[in-house]
Amino acid sequence: MSETCEAANMAMKLGTTLMIKGKIAKDVDRFAINLGEGPEKLGLHFNPRYDQSSIVLNSFDGGWGKEVVVDHLRFARGSEITVIMTFDSDGFKVTLPDLHQITFPNRLGLSQVPYLGVSDGFSITSMKFD
Repeated sequence: MSETCEAANMAMKLGTTLMIKGKIAKDVDRFAINLGEGPEKLGLHFNPRYDQSSIVLNSFDGGWGKEVVVDHLRFARGSEITVIMTFDSDGFKVTLPDLHQITFPNRLGLSQVPYLGVSDGFSITSMKFD
C-alpha cells in the first residue's frame, strides 16, 4: 500500500500552523506526513511506525538525515486523529492528538514549505491553515 496524496504550491510560511485531520487505515504498519519544498527536499518527515511502537522524525535532501525517534505513539490504527504542525523559526512543532508536542529542527533552513505529502494508509478528511 503506497498511495500518496500530495499538495504543492501551499502558502505555508514561517509562523503558519497546519491542522490535518484524517483516518488511519486499520491494517497499516506505518504512515508518513511530509512537509518541504518537494518530495526530494523534506524539512519534516513525520512517520508513526506501529511495527516499532514509535514515531520517527527526519529530513530528506538527497538522502535521509539522522532519525529522531520519539517513544510516544498513543493513537491507534483505524482511528481518526488531528495532527497540528506549526512551522516557525525554531523548526517544526508537531502537536499529537493527546496534545503531546514534539519539536524538530529546521535542518534545511527552509523559509517556506510549499509541499505536503501524505502516504501509506492515512487519508486526510480535512486541512486548515492558521
